[in-house]
Amino acid sequence: PVAGANEKLNLAWVGFGNQGWGDLRGCARDNNVVALCDCDPNCWGRAREKFPQSKFYKDFRKMLVEMGDQIDAVGVGTPDHTHFAIAYMAMSMGKHVFVEKPLVHSLWEARTLQKLAAEKNLVTQMGNQGHAFEGARLIKEWYQAGLIGEVREVITWTDRPKAGWGFNGQVKTEFPAAEPLPKGMDWDLWMGPVGKEAPFSKFLHPTTWRPWWDFGCGGLGDIGCHTIDTAYWALDLDAPDRVEVEMHGEANPIHTPNGSVVSYKVPARGGKPPVTVKWYEGPSMPKAPEGQDWEMPGHGGFLMVGEKGGIFHGGMRPNSPRLYPKQKWEDYRTSRDQQVPKTLPRVPGIHRDWIDAVRNGTKACSDFSYSA
Repeated sequence: PVAGANEKLNLAWVGFGNQGWGDLRGCARDNNVVALCDCDPNCWGRAREKFPQSKFYKDFRKMLVEMGDQIDAVGVGTPDHTHFAIAYMAMSMGKHVFVEKPLVHSLWEARTLQKLAAEKNLVTQMGNQGHAFEGARLIKEWYQAGLIGEVREVITWTDRPKAGWGFNGQVKTEFPAAEPLPKGMDWDLWMGPVGKEAPFSKFLHPTTWRPWWDFGCGGLGDIGCHTIDTAYWALDLDAPDRVEVEMHGEANPIHTPNGSVVSYKVPARGGKPPVTVKWYEGPSMPKAPEGQDWEMPGHGGFLMVGEKGGIFHGGMRPNSPRLYPKQKWEDYRTSRDQQVPKTLPRVPGIHRDWIDAVRNGTKACSDFSYSA
């Protein structure tokens, strides 16, 4: 660890316009924010007020070189396509890192960061906030206690890209027309490693880049790492041996299509049966399985289908999991004899968990060995 359990860490953050701002504030409590970087200085205002002692940069490379040993740990809240370059440089310099989800833009990038974290013995965390929720632990404990029997099917879904933050359901086949660049912004730094040149447009920056394959990972990369995560963890799933895709519309090399169903076929693990994890996105919606008598919310949700019932939650994260059918849930809630003991350690949120892990030299709950 770089500091004692009660010492302040020196943090630097890259990308703090939207989600990165929430992550930064979540990690900054009781620590020093010594450097902040964003290629669009138009979003610096509130950060200057909140962290007046920080040095401000447009280029993360210049920040890391100039600040050097003055930085203990680095957070990344940029669009998906630049996560890897920033995290890799910071980690190569021995910095612990927090990276907003999805971790990176490709499998190779994920596995490369996973390997580097192990080689450098670094404390890492991906910002899939739901992994730190109480609901995720309850679901895993209920399953391990045998409340729903063995699971062979998991159903997850989201309304994106049809709707939701950063999506509007308007499929594009070419980049938008150029618009005036915001004063002071470095568009080359925003584009980062992308080979083809796209002009600046409000259809890309600051919040609507997710549906474009060059910059985001669509609805699956945006929300899947929240909604699929709980089942992946609870069931101890590994990589699938087959993936099937049903699409609504033609494949589009530039922009996320509207409507698709992705099925991950996970083989048997030891004495556990094979599992199919189905992901619905766009306007595609799953049908409720037999016995599932809760309303299926249109914005997203999760179903773990067991032999003796199942587990359900609405929304992208496991805020309020419930057993189904309803009678099973009512019986569980009202019977003290049936209550499953809490056997898994609880964590104080995804941000505090990372900070504590850096201070204590322990492993964070969603570190790169898990998220990759």
